[in-house]
Amino acid sequence: MLPSGRDTLNRPLRDLRISVTDRCNFRCPYCMPKEVFGPGYAFLRDPQLMTLEELTRIARAFQALGVEKIRLTGGEPLLRADLPELIRALKQELKVPDVALTTNGWLLEKRAPALRDAGLDRLNVSVDALDDATAATMNGLGFSAARVLRGIDAAAALGLPIKINCVVQRGVNDGQILDLARYFRERGHPLRFIEFMDVGNTNRWSSERVVPAREIVERISAVWPLEASGPAYRGEVAARYRYRDGGGEIGLISSVTEPFCRDCHRARLSADGKLYTCLFASLGWDILGCLRSGADAAELQAYVARIWAGRGDRYSDERAEALATGETRAKVEMSYIGG
Repeated sequence: MLPSGRDTLNRPLRDLRISVTDRCNFRCPYCMPKEVFGPGYAFLRDPQLMTLEELTRIARAFQALGVEKIRLTGGEPLLRADLPELIRALKQELKVPDVALTTNGWLLEKRAPALRDAGLDRLNVSVDALDDATAATMNGLGFSAARVLRGIDAAAALGLPIKINCVVQRGVNDGQILDLARYFRERGHPLRFIEFMDVGNTNRWSSERVVPAREIVERISAVWPLEASGPAYRGEVAARYRYRDGGGEIGLISSVTEPFCRDCHRARLSADGKLYTCLFASLGWDILGCLRSGADAAELQAYVARIWAGRGDRYSDERAEALATGETRAKVEMSYIGG
């Protein structure tokens, strides 16, 4: 194992993203297209999912190796009934400094008080459009954005810090860029624009539908001038820009046009306890199986450490070469391991 628990590219393990369920109440085409994840799709059932105790024990093993931030994802994590109990365990038992949640916001208005009371540090809420027709297309089920926006307001009123995520696709919702910037600028929520990525194998990704981060910055800056600001910490995935008039900030996550593999220190755990060392990985390691086979805390930690020490993933850096040569490979679906 490399010194200080680093991988083969000298990247430390700092962030863990845990999918607590593979189910979702949206069918966003870029993540869970309804023609694939329809009524007959075989989602995970309770015996396959990590229990609250198992989640806590696994999180402790990652924490011992340097993890300081844990983000809870899905599917849609708010579909999991015991989510507040998990947050409370991470904050009170494990003393994790930063516990965050990514949600589509559909259930947020109802569940925000329990999240706050459990000790959640911050929220990321996905809003891909404000316009009803565009929002309906982006969530795949015809829903407007109104209920999600009410959820954001409810969480903000409770004092929860919120960032907004928007996946941008040319010809689909790129016409919403300025409207989204205006809306969340007025409400003081940082907005993160995410380039459409080739995660998984079912989202019909094409480079023509990618709106480069640089173009997004130019569009917004033409209305509200922006200036670059430095990262808040090493390895931050979003390139940050602040409004020159003091009206807050936006961020750009540009995995396609400006890859950031060299500083990636994120591990991802699927809802059935498989460890993936890259968002674009094909294979995962069975952490839950290791735990259920009787591994104690030291053995579990050693297993995770060996996996991380052998990590050499840099898919986004290699994407252009793969596209040029026509190389294809199977990749895990985003809905299975979270974003």
